[in-house]
Amino acid sequence: MTVNDTPGDGMDRELTLMAVHAHPDDEVIGTGGILAKYTAEGIRTVLVTCTNGEQGDGPGGVKPGEPGHDDAAVAERRLAELRESVAHLGIDHLELLGYRDSGMDGWDGNGHPDAFANVPVETAAARLAALMERYRPQVIVTYDENGNYGHPDHIQAHRIAVAAAEKTGIPDKFYYAAVPREGIRQMFEFMRANGMAPDDFELPDDFGTPDELITSVVDVSPYVENKLKALAAHASQGENIPFLKMPPEAQHQAFSREYFIRTTSRVAAPDQEDDLFAGLR
Repeated sequence: MTVNDTPGDGMDRELTLMAVHAHPDDEVIGTGGILAKYTAEGIRTVLVTCTNGEQGDGPGGVKPGEPGHDDAAVAERRLAELRESVAHLGIDHLELLGYRDSGMDGWDGNGHPDAFANVPVETAAARLAALMERYRPQVIVTYDENGNYGHPDHIQAHRIAVAAAEKTGIPDKFYYAAVPREGIRQMFEFMRANGMAPDDFELPDDFGTPDELITSVVDVSPYVENKLKALAAHASQGENIPFLKMPPEAQHQAFSREYFIRTTSRVAAPDQEDDLFAGLR
């Protein structure tokens, strides 16, 4: 997608943020703060969750394919947790596309014919485009082309969000949620020093977003508690959420800012911004 300096029609419709995520719980870490912040500021917030999370942990941390893992039961619980998370963040509208979770890259679930990653992009994008037509968001946030870390469903969410935005021409500004490379390294070193990460594990050199690519940093520090409550709501996945085990000061450091790469703007906005709605209000 490219920058277009032609103003859109964002000034004459209700200000709206749409976040497009792959699974229940994805909404919290990188975008929970902006969802809570902009809701509190009177901006309409819409969360689109593409899958039901079937490939998450079952009771007692049982993994997909292991005895006791029931896809339908896992999905039911994760969607209930998602609704609780949405309440903590104050999100106005939750839209479920209802696709099947594909699982992590290389998992058996990747091959399921109904897995989200195997749905034709144009099919899923058409459904998302219909939601864009309904809500007409000026701002859309999703993952980058690698899904931030290569998850097949994150990549598919990126693809359908880009395709739907290009098909409808509705959003004035389009963003990728980002994980700043230097910040995540500092956080990882803290976690390892405090026994929250294995001593023999090293982050890949290319993990995270090069800091120079980040265009937008939003202070969401007043909403850290909302994010922590929303994250805790996803209790069935607690084994996979090390942030909940951090001391409070580290949690605040990790969650007080959210980072984005702006890929499209049809309104005048600063190159480096602290508000995703800069130029729209």
